[in-house]
Amino acid sequence: MSNEFLDRHLGPNEADIASMLRAIGQNSIDEVISKTVPEGILFGNQMALNEGLSERDALALATQLAAENIIATNFIGQGYYGTLMPSVIQRNILENPGWYTAYTPYQAEISQGRLEMLLNFQQMIVDLTGMDISNASLLDEPTAAAEAMMMAKRANRKNKSNKFLIDTNTHPQTITILQTRAKPLGIELVVKKIQDDDFSDCFAVLMQSPGTNGEVRDLTADIDKAKSHHVLTIVACDILALCLIKTPAEMGADIAIGNSQRFGVPMGFGGPHAAFLATKDEFKRMVPGRIIGVSQDVLGNPAMRMSLQTREQHIRRDKATSNICTAQVLLAVLAAAYGIYHGAKGLKKIATKVHLKAVTLANSLTTAGFQLENKVFFDTLTINTNQATTLFHQAQDQGINCRLLNNTQLTIAIDESTTTTQLSQLASIFDISLTHKAQNSVLNITRSSTYLTHPVFSLYHSETEMMRYLKRLENKDIALNHSMIALGSCTMKLNAATQMYPISLPGFSSLHPYAPAHQTKGYQQLFKDLEYALAEITGYDAVSLQPNAGSQGEFAGLLAIHAYHDSRGDSHRNICLIPSSAHGTNPASAVMAGMQVVIVKCDESGNIDIDDLQTKAEKYADNLAAIMVTYPSTHGVFEVEIQKICDIIHAQGAQVYLDGANLNAMVGITRMGEFGADVSHINLHKTFAIPHGGGGPGMGPIGVKAHLAPFLPGNPLEKNSNAVSAAMFGSASILPISWSYIKLLGKQGMQRSTEIAILSANYIANELKGYFPILYRGDQGLVAHECIVDIRPLKEKSSISEEDIAKRLMDYGFHSPTMSFPVAGTLMIEPTESESKREIDRFITAMISIYAEIQKVISGEWDKDNNPLKNAPHTALEMAEDWHYPYSRTTALYPVESLKQNKYFPPVKRIDNVYGDRNLFCTCPDITEFEGTPI
Repeated sequence: MSNEFLDRHLGPNEADIASMLRAIGQNSIDEVISKTVPEGILFGNQMALNEGLSERDALALATQLAAENIIATNFIGQGYYGTLMPSVIQRNILENPGWYTAYTPYQAEISQGRLEMLLNFQQMIVDLTGMDISNASLLDEPTAAAEAMMMAKRANRKNKSNKFLIDTNTHPQTITILQTRAKPLGIELVVKKIQDDDFSDCFAVLMQSPGTNGEVRDLTADIDKAKSHHVLTIVACDILALCLIKTPAEMGADIAIGNSQRFGVPMGFGGPHAAFLATKDEFKRMVPGRIIGVSQDVLGNPAMRMSLQTREQHIRRDKATSNICTAQVLLAVLAAAYGIYHGAKGLKKIATKVHLKAVTLANSLTTAGFQLENKVFFDTLTINTNQATTLFHQAQDQGINCRLLNNTQLTIAIDESTTTTQLSQLASIFDISLTHKAQNSVLNITRSSTYLTHPVFSLYHSETEMMRYLKRLENKDIALNHSMIALGSCTMKLNAATQMYPISLPGFSSLHPYAPAHQTKGYQQLFKDLEYALAEITGYDAVSLQPNAGSQGEFAGLLAIHAYHDSRGDSHRNICLIPSSAHGTNPASAVMAGMQVVIVKCDESGNIDIDDLQTKAEKYADNLAAIMVTYPSTHGVFEVEIQKICDIIHAQGAQVYLDGANLNAMVGITRMGEFGADVSHINLHKTFAIPHGGGGPGMGPIGVKAHLAPFLPGNPLEKNSNAVSAAMFGSASILPISWSYIKLLGKQGMQRSTEIAILSANYIANELKGYFPILYRGDQGLVAHECIVDIRPLKEKSSISEEDIAKRLMDYGFHSPTMSFPVAGTLMIEPTESESKREIDRFITAMISIYAEIQKVISGEWDKDNNPLKNAPHTALEMAEDWHYPYSRTTALYPVESLKQNKYFPPVKRIDNVYGDRNLFCTCPDITEFEGTPI
């Protein structure tokens, strides 16, 4: 079997495959698969899909679809705006695998570059909102609003009300997502004009500034009144407007949320974009998502790490503050780079230009007799006219999109990309001419505080300096362009350049998510293709592309189950069974969906304990809603009893939610929709090649059987639609990546990818079994697409932990496998099909070398506390200074010969996590603190 792209996608060639088969004692790939996958679900390749295209033909088809989308002149606004991404940022971040193929920065020592950019993002948000602390991104603005609502409910201990107040002048998509989130939690939403409320019966209130109709007003009096009743206040803000208008903090707000999209990130028909949540210091330990903090390494040098929420779902599970595992790191990096490149003066200049263009249009309209709803605005005008509908359609006929607020109101939003020519074309729709360019602002609540005063926002305004700064940061990190990242449960496979290319096509990147359907025909065909393909791959009957993260897919799937039970008069069903080995987001999502979590035991082989499952399914039969199960299991094996598990649950009238995290082991071999599952989320950023981006973006579409199809997420612009994302198709602009992946590999290519992923994992397990015990295997001695090596026996003899091995791997130039999940004291290894045998062997050599090093500790040749593993990682600066270790520089830094050809130096020593949590500092430190540290 061969096609042009498949041969590029797969790491091992035919000779490598033969060698790996010999090593594991198997005669063929078919034999490996038959011994790995239970016979009862080994359905074979039943996907009704075409064979793979050439790269040239796939690119041509993607370009054709992009061209079928109409790029209109957009004045819609409503949270999405045209932007101008600087080319230096597009070329050096967005289109650079050194940034987009990195993983979430759990291993902080080899993630200092993107951690610094995320810290810059937090500093930027803190400065613009005036708040004390910000997280490092959320999925979109409505999701941020929902997270703020839940945070306020937890934080407000003085107010026992169950009502959440939303101002009517809030974006409709935000109201819809809040409805979706509030219902399963029993929170009552009240949408009304806040000036008419006395705040006597609500625990928190959300206000939009500027409002969805463009109104800019001082919210201070409303916030003061709310506080007098112990009501927490949340302001949804526009970060470009905050360059000019009074900040949420200056108005007294407790929480500020918003979207950084208009800082140089394309609209992309809805995403991805980095939202944010900023708040006061007193609430810092309740903030959802990731927070980057400044700690120090063991030598006292400043170093960054994820603080507080690091892997929170794995630790707190059903008690986690949120189910969001990672968010939109790459987009936060892009927005931060935009802020750095422009600086405070540049941003204020952009904001002022946008505002004065809006004032110019406003003056022209009022001079001609049109009435405006608001006298004070930033960039959005609302025109009161009985001709609103007619004008809306006339504009659309001429390739201009406005927003029809209602039958008598039309809104127009100006943005950074708006030209004078476009304004003139818009003016002609109203049969008016533009007056002279406005010179004076109409804003009467301007900000008094300075912002972006840290040196990072003033040092890199020339392209040369910016280019070098970005390269310097990139060089601090390990991404897939340096070495394999064998993270179990994460599927760090090739993100091919051909698949990435379409995201930069204007036909995909420049569309507004609320553009009319006739302008989005190319996208609609792509969605149709992708939904069909995912249904064929999984065996489900319907697919929703809306969830913009795996966590949101979990939530959407559980909501579908809840709605299904509700439709049958079984609204009391609220028990969700979850195996003890489950990913931490599973119980967190179940709680968000209003369910009560009951844990099911696993046996010594890592499989679900069938007896315990049967007992609990019968015990909770009347109230049983669902089970959440991962397949293959998080232990890296295909459980033989999966069909029986499904039957036990269905016998009690409940549903099977199958977590799609490990779908890379099933494509073309089996289909979950056929062996008993009812719903799954599909991680496109794992199996279907959307890059991890250093911690996002991701996508988590859900597939369902026919009986759940009516309960899939609906239109976010329609009330009570069960929508989970701000846009109908989530982060639409990255869907062409997965579409391209499927088109390029085709039916046989995807099956072959699965087979090689399983073969590679078994090859690693076989080569390491003599050094590290393989914790779990299937009933015929094989693993699925990943394997777990047990470090605990060695730790007992040597005191060398899995963390020591993870840090030592950095000296060998590798990112560690997944550490202590799903079992403490282990490493979970997933090579994927994209890694060559040569690279896999290099990793195996590193692991065996580390084993030999551990033996030196056990034998007493090396001190148990002062050895290369305990002191790892080693930096270039250490090599250049006086050497105080009882082993050589070569042993520390070049333990294997291959490193002499390609050596990565971690920029910092091992980071002190305890110091970081005790001394939480989540904004940019003074630049002098970095004097003398390596860059």
